[in-house]
Amino acid sequence: MTEPTAVPVTDPTPPQAPPPPADRVLLGIGLMLLSVSLLPIMEGLAKSMSDRYVVVQLVFARFAFQSLFIVPIAALRHGRELRRANRLGLQITRGLSILAGTGFFYWSLRTLPLADGLALMFVAPLIVTAISALFLGEQVGARRWGAVLVGFLGVLVILRPGLGVFQPGAVLALAAGCCIAAYALLTRHLSTAAPPLVTLAYTSLVGVAVTAVLLPFVWQTPDAGDWVRMAVMGSVGAFGHYFMIRAFEQAPASVISPFIYAEIIMATTIGYLWFGDFPDAFTWTGIAILIASGIYLSWREHVAQRKARA
Repeated sequence: MTEPTAVPVTDPTPPQAPPPPADRVLLGIGLMLLSVSLLPIMEGLAKSMSDRYVVVQLVFARFAFQSLFIVPIAALRHGRELRRANRLGLQITRGLSILAGTGFFYWSLRTLPLADGLALMFVAPLIVTAISALFLGEQVGARRWGAVLVGFLGVLVILRPGLGVFQPGAVLALAAGCCIAAYALLTRHLSTAAPPLVTLAYTSLVGVAVTAVLLPFVWQTPDAGDWVRMAVMGSVGAFGHYFMIRAFEQAPASVISPFIYAEIIMATTIGYLWFGDFPDAFTWTGIAILIASGIYLSWREHVAQRKARA
């Protein structure tokens, strides 16, 4: 699961900063595509082990092995910020949000195809826009409200309530999307409190700490093959999120964000090759509607920011 897919909700480019060179923008796009090609591998590995281990153990493995990679890099690049723990309460809350989102998503994969679950998590940008308007007092015009409504129509097309397609796994995937939306909003508030790599390190450590408390009650000793799978799952997640952070350092979020939706291509490929799952025509229609609304929201955000700078 992306963390963003970390859902970027603001453009980190300073208001008066000149546009980045074209080669940096292309590098940012390339890094984002590399990130979203890796992250479904982590999710596929979690799904492949979901029938043998409870969700808590899989989530612990993901964050534990991710921490082994992310925390040392954060310490080397931003040692002072990592030790200072600025706005620790929000950092912990943000970590709990992505922890819950990961748990719900892994739980949904027990019964839900990988691409379907990921598509339903794409409601996060829609929820962020709605919450920003209703509860945070941000100006959201009629066009963006229309995109939100169209996006939720895409969700209904995927779920098809009343036609025997709706299932509990879909509810869990939607719950994961709500948690990712909360994570994204907290990321917005923390964007000036600490470098993104430091925030990701805190996220990983919160996930390890919480699941470690529960782990003794559900632990099942993995065999050698599953130890390798868990290590690869966490490592791939770490690399994927690191490349995503680097992508947003190269170019504005409004340019990079739409490429997050390319993750559905890799997720579909893995779902078909590993599990024999392939979305039907109705699901593809819903996915297309969701992606189109998300890209439109990103574009309107870019337009609004450009007007504000002008």
